[in-house]
Amino acid sequence: MCSKPAFLGLLLLMLCYMSKGQEYNPDSARSQAGQIRNTPVDTAQVRSLRVLGERLTEYDSLLSRQLLEEALAKSLAIGEANTITDCYRLLGNWYSYFDEKDSALKYYRLSRSSAAGNRNLYMMAGADFNMGNIKYWKGEYDSCIHYYLEAANIFESPEMLDGKSLTLRRLDMRKSDLYSNLSTVFNTLKNVSRADEFIDKAIAIARKYDSPAAANALAYYMQMKADNHYENGNPETSLSIRLKFLPQMEEGNAGRANLQAAYQNISRDLFQLNRNDSSRLFARKSLELATQLKIPNGIAGAHQMLGRIAVHEKQYHAAEKHMDAAEGFYEKTEDLSERRKYFNIMRELKYAQGKYAEAYEYFEKYSAVNDSLTKGEAAKEFSEREARYQAEKKEDRIRLQEAAINRKNTINYVLIGSISALLLISLLTYRNYRSRRKLQQVRIDELEKEKQLTATEAVLKGEEQERTRLAKDLHDGLGGMLSGIKFSFQSMKENLILTSENAQAFERSIDMLDSTIREMRRVAHNMMPEVLVKYGLDTALKEFCSEIDLSGVIRARYQSIGMENAAIAQRTAIAIYRVVQELVNNAVKHAASESVLVQAHLFHAEKLLTITVEDDGKGFDASMPGSSKGMGWNNIRNRVDFLKGRIDIDSAPGKGTSVLIEVYI
Repeated sequence: MCSKPAFLGLLLLMLCYMSKGQEYNPDSARSQAGQIRNTPVDTAQVRSLRVLGERLTEYDSLLSRQLLEEALAKSLAIGEANTITDCYRLLGNWYSYFDEKDSALKYYRLSRSSAAGNRNLYMMAGADFNMGNIKYWKGEYDSCIHYYLEAANIFESPEMLDGKSLTLRRLDMRKSDLYSNLSTVFNTLKNVSRADEFIDKAIAIARKYDSPAAANALAYYMQMKADNHYENGNPETSLSIRLKFLPQMEEGNAGRANLQAAYQNISRDLFQLNRNDSSRLFARKSLELATQLKIPNGIAGAHQMLGRIAVHEKQYHAAEKHMDAAEGFYEKTEDLSERRKYFNIMRELKYAQGKYAEAYEYFEKYSAVNDSLTKGEAAKEFSEREARYQAEKKEDRIRLQEAAINRKNTINYVLIGSISALLLISLLTYRNYRSRRKLQQVRIDELEKEKQLTATEAVLKGEEQERTRLAKDLHDGLGGMLSGIKFSFQSMKENLILTSENAQAFERSIDMLDSTIREMRRVAHNMMPEVLVKYGLDTALKEFCSEIDLSGVIRARYQSIGMENAAIAQRTAIAIYRVVQELVNNAVKHAASESVLVQAHLFHAEKLLTITVEDDGKGFDASMPGSSKGMGWNNIRNRVDFLKGRIDIDSAPGKGTSVLIEVYI
């Protein structure tokens, strides 16, 4: 089972090019190495050592590393800068292939430093790219993003095409690798819409070219597209894409490591579709290939998938054997999300076996790892980082606009000084200059506002993602454990003889546990109402008002016009739902209201949605500065601005409050 997408762009693609069409013969390989060593020590010999060492990575790891280290030592002696840079890169690839991340980072940093000394932009970007890959697999997403953006800045710079050796096609393929890696990071952080945006860019580039390499890249990218469908809850579509491009993966130059990951993902999709026999078949193929290639995370992932299938089929002895085989990897891995998945499956296995104490121990391990991931706030950091990146690009455009204004200033001043006799022409030129400057300033103001909206969007997305994750963890994790404890108590009660007093105390404990479960579900529901995701905004608002009314705290009514089967984007629906929540909570907590009315009206022709929230509370003076500037009102205004909507507040002391919101959908 793969919690992260199993593919990661350039790193694996670099490795897979070396093995296609090569039949490994130990004696032949050693003989060829001896022949190369008998040639003169020059750049040609070093190149031959590098090529052979890279080709043997999958087949003879020891000889492969010896040849690459020998190539590095001789390149340093020769002093040819680009050869030294490439030797460092290939050693980084070797250590990365065998999951020795720290050693891989060491050689990638040396490759980056060597390339920078020789001003080899392509190799500099490649080193940044590879270091980003390593940081991704270590779970250090902030550093991963940093290196990817460094690579992006170099790839997108005009200097990249100045050299004769780099073609537009080659640069395009490297950009597509970068887009696929960015898609992988977004997929990991559950931002599937952004993941789709980047992988679609990579797919578009691959389809531009008619070549075997482009075809292999397309097959690889489509596997990542399938990952996004899986994360969106569409395993059928994911499986269909994977099977369509599997022959290309098996027959083409896609690399056996990528093929192993494809088998593993197909097994996962089949398991989600309850096709256990087929899932087991592909999991075993994944395990066989990972064992041949000596890929630790692939071996552990295949065992974990087989263990999960066995748990589902209640074959607990077989499940224990597979999970024990994966234990060594997952107990030591730096990838916290992978470790969390392993602990959760072990919790399910022990609970199904009736070993509740061990199940609770694994639940504690799961919770500890989950807390570590939560404290990292990786998703929020990524959103903020990307927002800063987009903002910086807009600031660059602003600086260009300002530079254009300054250049025009200079030109106009020269013209005024040169043709002072032509007063009328000079006056018209000056007026034209002033008009252009105003237009430029208006554009600058628009860019500033767009930058603020981008930052607000990133914050709101991060907040909703965190709410969704916490609600799922509460409902699926803690809720399942509490329900299990309740079931255990009820089973114990049937097998115990209690006094009447103890029986009453026992019943009170079970009642308290029921109350705890209901409260936990209420909190999870408030964080991300399931009805909103499943049935839409109209049903969610109706249910929300009904619950408020039934609570007895305040009389709440809901009216809607034209909202039946309304097609409203989910992010718009969530933002509006949060605004209504905040306004109703204000009526309850601050306005001392007895009743509140929520109205929703959708004008289909204009695609205009209006939301009205009225209460009969104490109200406030809306004309006074600062009267509606509290944290709650700021949140409401930020969400309305994010939707590019309009808000109108009508209130006066003793006359209640009416809030009108208009949003085009």
